[in-house]
Order: sequence, then C-alpha cells, then structure tokens
Amino acid sequence: MKTFDARSRSLEEANLELDFSGVTGEAGPTFPLDRREFLKLVGGGIVICFTVPHSLATQEGERRRGGGQQLPEDFNAFLRIGEDGRVTGFTGKVELGQGVITSLAQMLADELDVSLDSVGMVMGDTDLCPWDRGTFGSMTTRFFGPPFRAAAAEAKAVLVELAAEKLGVAKDRLKTKDGVVYEAAGQKKVSYAELAKGKKILRHVKGAAVETAADFTIVGKPTLRRDSVDKVTGRARFSGDLKQPGLLCARILRPPAHGAKLVSVDTSGAREIDGVQVVQEGDLIAVLHAQADTAEKALGRIKAKFDQPKPYADDKTIFEHLVKVAPQGETVAEAGNLAEGQSVARFVVEETYLNSYVSHAPMEPHTALAKMEGNKLTIWASTQTPFPLKDAAASLLGLPVENVRVITPFVGGGFGGKSNIQQALEAARLAKLTGKPIQVAWTRAEEFFYDTFRPAAVVKIKAGVSDSGLISFWDYGVYFAGARGSEQFYNITHHRTMAYGSGWTGVPGSHPFATGPWRAPGNNTNTYARESHIDALAAKAGIDAVEFRLKNLKDERMRRVLQAVAEKFGWSPAKAPSGRGYGVACGTDVGTYVAHMAEVEVDKNTGNVRVKRVVCAQEMGLCVNPEGARLQMEGCITMGLGYALTEEIRFTGGDIHDSNFDTYTIPHFSWVPEIETVILDAKNSTAQGGGEPAVICMGAVIANAVFDATGARLLQLPMTPERIKAALARG
Repeated sequence: MKTFDARSRSLEEANLELDFSGVTGEAGPTFPLDRREFLKLVGGGIVICFTVPHSLATQEGERRRGGGQQLPEDFNAFLRIGEDGRVTGFTGKVELGQGVITSLAQMLADELDVSLDSVGMVMGDTDLCPWDRGTFGSMTTRFFGPPFRAAAAEAKAVLVELAAEKLGVAKDRLKTKDGVVYEAAGQKKVSYAELAKGKKILRHVKGAAVETAADFTIVGKPTLRRDSVDKVTGRARFSGDLKQPGLLCARILRPPAHGAKLVSVDTSGAREIDGVQVVQEGDLIAVLHAQADTAEKALGRIKAKFDQPKPYADDKTIFEHLVKVAPQGETVAEAGNLAEGQSVARFVVEETYLNSYVSHAPMEPHTALAKMEGNKLTIWASTQTPFPLKDAAASLLGLPVENVRVITPFVGGGFGGKSNIQQALEAARLAKLTGKPIQVAWTRAEEFFYDTFRPAAVVKIKAGVSDSGLISFWDYGVYFAGARGSEQFYNITHHRTMAYGSGWTGVPGSHPFATGPWRAPGNNTNTYARESHIDALAAKAGIDAVEFRLKNLKDERMRRVLQAVAEKFGWSPAKAPSGRGYGVACGTDVGTYVAHMAEVEVDKNTGNVRVKRVVCAQEMGLCVNPEGARLQMEGCITMGLGYALTEEIRFTGGDIHDSNFDTYTIPHFSWVPEIETVILDAKNSTAQGGGEPAVICMGAVIANAVFDATGARLLQLPMTPERIKAALARG
C-alpha cells in the first residue's frame, strides 16, 4: 500500500502531490520550523522570505511575539531557487478549481525571467507555506499576488548581485533571460542553477521594483491549466484518495435534525460486526473499520433516540420570520433626501424580493485523513482554511500549535463551504483517541446536512423615476444577505441602503441551521434584487432596459462593460416585455465589473425555462491568465443557472429534507447554454478578483429575460416552474 508522508520526502517529490492546497486563518501567523530546519528541509539554493505584517496578527499572535514585536525566527518563505535551476513558489492559498496553481506560477515566471515549465508550486502546507488568511473572497490574485511578485523581483535582484560577484561585472551591465544572468554587451553569463549551487542564502523582501505591463511576456497570455490533465485522467489525488498503513474509515452517528439532543444509544449491534471498533466520547459516537462500507453497515445497527426541538419556521414561512427577528438596520450608503426624490417621481415601484437557502453542493464532499505520531498530528484535508484548521486542531487536542501540520491536496470545489472544518476536527479527535490513522469522508447526505447554506434573505425596494427618465430616489433594505453588492453604482441623487442582519452570521434564532459564505456571498441576492428592480423601472417608464441603465450611469467602467456586452450580444433596443426573451443585468464584485445578457425560452404551459445564450463582459484590471479567467466566467455562469432556476433547501425547522441530488437539482450538462465571454483590456490597472463576479448577475439576467419573454416578474429565487406559472397567472 502506497503511503503519503511528505515530511520524509524531498521538496521536489512532495511538490508533485502537495501542490494544490489553500489557507486561511484567524489565529496569528506561525512558522513551526526555525531557519536551520527549514533550510535543511528545502535543501540548498536561494530562499526569499517575508515577514507577516503586524496587522495580520491576532491577540494570540501578539502574545507569542511579546506585545506585537515580531521575533526574528518568525519568517515565511515565498520562493526557492534550487540547485537545478527550478523555482518553487510557496503559498498558503489552495487550488479548489479556480486555477491559481497556474496564474501564480505565471507571475513568478514572468518576474524571474524563467520559463513557466521551470516553476512549481507548493500550496496549503502549513509546515512549508507562508501563513495566509484563506482561499476565499477572490483574494489570491488581488492580495497575495503583489507580495508574491515582489518576492520574485527580490530574488532576481539577489541573483544579479551574485552574478556580478561571480562574473566580475557591474550590476547595471547585467540582464536576465530564460534563467540566465548575462552581460548585455559581452560574452559573460551564468545560470540561476550555477548561482544557487552550494549556497543556502536566506533573504527578506526589500522592495525591488516589479515589472510593468509593458515588460510582461507570460502574464496576460492565455495559458492552459497545469492541473487539467491530472484531473481529466483521474491522476489527481484528493483527500479521499490518500491512504496510510492501518487506516480506519470512520462513520459517525448524526442527529436527525439540527438542534436534536441524544437521549439514549445502544451500540451493541455495531460491536457484533467483526473488526468494527466503536468509539464513544461525549457527543462523539463513531464506528471504525478498515472498509468504509463495513463501517457504514455497523453505523446502521446503532439504535439511538433523540429529542427534537419544535420547529419555528420552514422553507415557506422563513421569510416572514427573518423580517420579524431582524435587528436594527445599519446604513450602508445614504445621500440626498428620499422625500424630495419621491416628490418629483412620475411613478413609484415597490417590491419585495426573496431568495431561498442554497447548498454549496461541491463535487467532493468534506473529507480528511488524520494521523498521530507520538504527540504530533498531521491532517490531510479538503479545506479552504488550512491554517485556522491547524490552530483549531491544536486547541481541540491540547497540542502545541507547532505539533500540528495541515496538508491540503487538491480540493474538489469549495465556494465558501469548505471554510467549515468539522470533518477534519472529527478525524483529528478520533486519531488521538485510537492512535490509528483515521479518514472521515462525509456522505452526500452529511454534506447536505452540515452544509453552511447561503442564507435565505429578503430585499425590500421602493424607487421612482422622474419625467426625464432618471431614477429620482432609491430606498433599499436587505435582510440577512449582508451588504456585499448592495452599494449603488447608478447615479441617484436621493438614495438610502440599509442592511438588517449581517449575512450568514445572523442573530440568535434567525436561521434554523448553519449558514455561511456562498460564492460572492450576499452579492447574488443583492444583484438579483437591484437589477430586477432597475428592469421594472425601465419597463414602467417604457424605456429599453440598456438605454435606461446607460441613462442613469455615470460610472465609466460600468458603461464600458455594459456597452461591450451589448455589442457582443447584438442587443437592439425594445421596450419590455418584447417577447424576445432578452435580459440584461450589471454588477460589481471584488473590484471587478460585470454585465450579462441572456436569451431565454419559456414554456408557458409547464413553466420551464431554457436558457439559450449568455454573454458576459468583465473588466477585472490586469488579467493574469485570460484562459483561466474565461473558464471561471463560464463556471460561474453554469453554477448560476442552479441558484436562479432550481436550487433551494427544503426544511422544517432543523430537519433538512434534501439529502442528495434526486431532490436538490443542480445544473445538468444539457442545460448549459451557448456562452460567450468578453474580457476588457485593463492591463495597466491593478488586478482584481475573477473567481466570483460572473456568478452575481445570473439570477437577475434570467429573471429579466423571463419578464421580457412573458411579462411575468419573478420575485423569488429559484424561479421554479411552479413559481413561473403562478407569476403568469397573476398577469
């Protein structure tokens, strides 16, 4: 049986399988190895380091530093240039399918003047990689990219210094290309490999100048994802694929509903199965066996009784409940005078928009393998947050934090849901109790039950339009989705935006189960409500939807994106509903501007919607890998079909009625429309997020297209056939 223990292997070997990982953390940054141990682990070569900014430290981090003073030993390595000339980049970010394994390598290769093939990435290993807040919020390129590039620029400066010494040539006479430092006007040259050989040089980032857009040779070029072949051939290894000698598979007793309390349990039936080990400690009751199906069989023989709390809401009454329990609102934005704006309105439109709870439904359920060796713990986990997991596991088991290592292999989708680390803590706890390697792999039913759903939410909007076709006032209140995406980019003199409840954190008694961030959290809800209402105002005013938006837009970036998508789509002005089934929606997220147009076909007898075509234009500043960005846009559009048309969790109190894809419908391959993408050139601007923006408009653009096709305005997501038929019946 093949084992997986990177600690005992060379960095190059480990790099093959530890590549694809991620990080996040609330605890202070830690680096468990001292300089000598780190250099011994990575071998000879040039290592470029940085010190974590003081602002990232928490109270615990400050305590370890002695009141905020960073200890000299607290360093984190960004990259290493090996004795063979190969470059290894280190990042706490993880590869969850978003393609940063490729785009980060592009940044490194470009700054260092080496080929992309010579760059490898080690990601999400808490013993090797720099501390990181986590892989979420489309922050990898925006926030990790600049210091990563700076480290590469510093490395190149170090190489030039070493070359100047070796060649006896002044630094200003040297240039770099293809992993070689050479004399610009002479014959002298030396490779990076030669410079790194026999040296163990540890340097800190000093602020060497990074390249400008005019210098790029690799950044900005469409590049195929380096993990694609492994993933389509099945060679890619996820947490569930890893094995250890003596590994036991765990199945854990779960309550029938959230909030249910265990009254009694009889495990005798499970113990009768040969080879089954039963673990009971407090609230944890697990059965272990070398074979997962035998463990599952044993779990089925446990007899347990639970007390369930009385439900206070279900999937139909939850919206009234949320408004009722909402806390006092917080002002997101405000200007002018609403009464004054309403006084000049030719008409006023007031509506309430709803969205249901939505599951993350990742391809790979939460999985982890944990192994105790003496008083040291190693966890391999599908997680977006390896560093918080490290700290949480240390706290749970009473271990020094430096005795816990988290390694993140490929992660099969996260979308915010794998910030939840419950499965890894369960595996860690069982590993300590048994002394055996333990794998916890959630079933699809467990994945649904313990998911941190996108919260159900309510948005109330009242707005008016003047005789000149301008929005005269805008009064907006969002309940429990949070403020992200609620900010107004239209030019409205009199406006107010209020947020009641801060998204998934909610207030006690608001949600019957856990909620959490879901790809562009909050923005899907807010963009759906805002752009549906903007469309309703345009229709009421008798103005084409695109013309109305442009008439009320001064933001030049948004105008540029909207005009680009209209040109690509071939939009021709018409008053809605035109019967064409055309829709438009705009939005901003993580610094990126997007606009969508869609064409739909609605069967009025069945209420079924077929999305025939979607065009998306995106301006994201510097686009590191246009091919990767295009794939993310297409993925967002496909995923968005689900929350727009079918995805919603049905429940009664804490009892989740959906446990698999037979009742919870995600997009099918047959649904995927013709998709066209436009990435606007902005290479001289700062890079912005690309993993989430293209998902935010999907609810609105389809709702607006359905209205254009039928005249029925859909006020709740998802737009199921039943809701569409009901809207048609209302006229």
